[in-house]
Amino acid sequence: MSVLQWVLLLAALVVFFWAVGAYNRLVRLRNGIANAFGQIDVQLKRRHDLIPNLVEVARKYLEHESQTLEAVIAARNQARSAEQAASGAPLNPALISTLSGAEQMLGGALGRLMAVVEDYPELKADQNMRELSEELSSTENRIGFARQAYNDQANDYNDAAQQFPTLIVARLFNFQPQSMLESTTSEAERQPVKVQF
Repeated sequence: MSVLQWVLLLAALVVFFWAVGAYNRLVRLRNGIANAFGQIDVQLKRRHDLIPNLVEVARKYLEHESQTLEAVIAARNQARSAEQAASGAPLNPALISTLSGAEQMLGGALGRLMAVVEDYPELKADQNMRELSEELSSTENRIGFARQAYNDQANDYNDAAQQFPTLIVARLFNFQPQSMLESTTSEAERQPVKVQF
């Protein structure tokens, strides 16, 4: 073998090992997104399980506010369905987007319920309602932290998949960009809900 053949062989080996390393890094980052979604999934299930209890306690006091309670349950069921679909395919951007939208609707419905609760002092004083509200608030914080971890992981993956020269491997092996989980989409949704017990 001539020197040129050795140089070409060495260059080909360097490119091959770089490509394997880039592929493995993208796989590791993509798997990290699935893991981060698993953490969100746990907290969303917890949230979805708390909501019927919260509505049931409120139902005793809010008999003539049934429309608000039904809206919360409908939003919860829609969010639960979206969460189940997304947990089956946590790397599917369309399912993640649907989940994000459903969770935003649920957040809005819960916000309206909490605003109605403000008008009922006896409901605000109910021990079960206070405990459930506190548990829900704690769960919302956990969801926020899990969402941030997911978004950080998705951002790292998207950055790696879009940077040259790793972009070549990402396109060659069809590594698709991942969606971020947004908690809100409009300025009105970003306003905090006032809840005082």
